[in-house]
Amino acid sequence: MTASSPFLKAMKAEMRKNCPGIIRVSEIWRGGDISTSEWKKLSPCQDVYSVAKTFTMTAIGMLYDRGLLRLDEKICDILKDDLPASGMDPRWFDSTVEMALTHRLGLPAGFLDIDVSPSSEFTDDFLKYMLTYPLAYEPDTEDRYSDGAYYLLSRIAEKKSGMALEDCLWGELFFRMGFQELAWSHCPRGHAMGATGLYVHSADMVKLGMLYLDGGVYRGERFLSREWTDMAVSRCYALAPCGQNGAYGKGGMYGQELLVLPGQNRVVAVQAFADSLNELNDWIFAYGDRA
Repeated sequence: MTASSPFLKAMKAEMRKNCPGIIRVSEIWRGGDISTSEWKKLSPCQDVYSVAKTFTMTAIGMLYDRGLLRLDEKICDILKDDLPASGMDPRWFDSTVEMALTHRLGLPAGFLDIDVSPSSEFTDDFLKYMLTYPLAYEPDTEDRYSDGAYYLLSRIAEKKSGMALEDCLWGELFFRMGFQELAWSHCPRGHAMGATGLYVHSADMVKLGMLYLDGGVYRGERFLSREWTDMAVSRCYALAPCGQNGAYGKGGMYGQELLVLPGQNRVVAVQAFADSLNELNDWIFAYGDRA
């Protein structure tokens, strides 16, 4: 990992005053070395909030590629041993994995947000709380973004892999891609939140972005099928269009960002504590295919 690329040096010179909330930025261009530039000396392992959803979605993709999970599979069939004994809306029994990936489960917007509400608000059994909470709309009719959907995907990944979400990702992805340390917030019963609470290095965020930019391959080794990476981008599984020239990515609270820029052959990861990064993003999208 290099200390700072021409891209990051230019960004830092331009944005030092305009974006005071930036902590650090990592980038990779044309498959070269990963570069990182720090604005503030803070722990290198930061909470990236909702960018965590891209990691959970990737675990689902690995299970899909291995034939262990179908996207049309019913959630209640997968979690049949963990369902509450009573109080469930019968519409849950028709809900699928893909509905969770696209936030179309019928849950209220913002549901199960531990970054805003005290965890105790959701009792000590988050799954039971979710499955017995009144649905806000007919499932699969509209999307309403919530952390609940990706907590559910975390539980699904655990059930299908037979191990904790982090353990599944370490064994199949993180260790082989050279990740450093990371940690995930858990519910009171010890399950990774999936939707948020992931503490990770910005350079490792970039590695995940490269996996999607290069169609499931990182440094010559295939980790995901191109079928999965194409579906994840086209169907907006935790990744959504942004900027221009085919750019897509995922944002998180307080300015966390993972940006994949095919037009520049670049991936950028931002860790911040800021109200807005609009000026930074405008600069990134206008930079072009330069080093």
